[in-house]
Amino acid sequence: MSKVNLPTKGPLLTRSGWTSFIVALIVVCAVAPLLNLVVPVDSVWHMSDYAIGLVGKIMCYAIAALAMDLIWGYTGILSLGHGMFFALGGYAMGMYLMRQIGHDGNYKSDLPDFMVFLSWKELPWHWALSGSFGATLFLVVFAPGLVALVFGFFAFRSRIKGVYFSIITQAMTFAAMLLFFRNETGFGGNNGFTDFKRILGMPMATTSMRMVLFVLTGLTLLGFFLFAKWLVGSKYGRVLQAIRDAETRVMFSGYSPLGYKLSIWVISAVMCGVAGALYVTQVGIINPSEMSPANSIEIAVWAAVGGRATLIGPILGAFIVNGAKSWLTVAYPEFWLYFLGALFIAVTLFLPDGVVGLVKKLKGAKA
Repeated sequence: MSKVNLPTKGPLLTRSGWTSFIVALIVVCAVAPLLNLVVPVDSVWHMSDYAIGLVGKIMCYAIAALAMDLIWGYTGILSLGHGMFFALGGYAMGMYLMRQIGHDGNYKSDLPDFMVFLSWKELPWHWALSGSFGATLFLVVFAPGLVALVFGFFAFRSRIKGVYFSIITQAMTFAAMLLFFRNETGFGGNNGFTDFKRILGMPMATTSMRMVLFVLTGLTLLGFFLFAKWLVGSKYGRVLQAIRDAETRVMFSGYSPLGYKLSIWVISAVMCGVAGALYVTQVGIINPSEMSPANSIEIAVWAAVGGRATLIGPILGAFIVNGAKSWLTVAYPEFWLYFLGALFIAVTLFLPDGVVGLVKKLKGAKA
């Protein structure tokens, strides 16, 4: 019987890694809030509300990219449907925020405005838990987790993998997008949910609330990074990497890949759902376009640009690509899509290990 050599287990973070983590923690919890709340608006060091919102949004994308790294970088399964999990978490939070509007809507009704407009008389059954924040947090995790569990069970049990799995996941998110576009599903149709006013009874439009949501998003990203680092360094994570490199040998060694692939698939989906819920609070809108196949492909691009199977790489990739997108869509809006395509081609041809791989090569060359 052939033996599988699992990767060696290392420390959670190196000394320099812990230093970088603490610096990131200080930036999220102290530096950014001070630059926004304390530094005068006319100072060059002032961090505007727009910048806070932009960085907060990109941190949500970074969580999705980190989730993609677990399933693609460390397990070798390329998903092109993670946009759906992201949107499911966003819709779960969006339903709660819509209920929080209360009678402040245009129609002064207990029902959300779009339901009044469509002549709905009562909330549909799937809105039953939307009035509770605790139940909403449960749905943010449960909804994408359940969909991932059911889909993954049948897909992995049928041993669907490679490009076939990628195509099926893209078809899944496309079908979900078409479903959510329909008005009769009770998800706001093509307009989705927007015009949020309160969370936990407190106004969302204030600077202090935006800062609280920013810090919460940053802490969630850092927490998920530590969790992912611990996960891939454990025996469980090392089996995932063995499945990625030689699934047949893993099976011959007595391991069943189904449980490992299904569990990491669900974990990755749940992380995307949490990212989507935080995204809604940062951006203030959720609609079916978040489930578009292009959005799922972008998540994979972030991971590829930063460097797969590195954890920190996908986070960097999310910041690099979305930072460039924010600048180019303002300065050169007609060239943004060409830039994204050229970037992905360049990374595929010249930087197969992404930005992190390039940095490692440069360090190796100097040594």
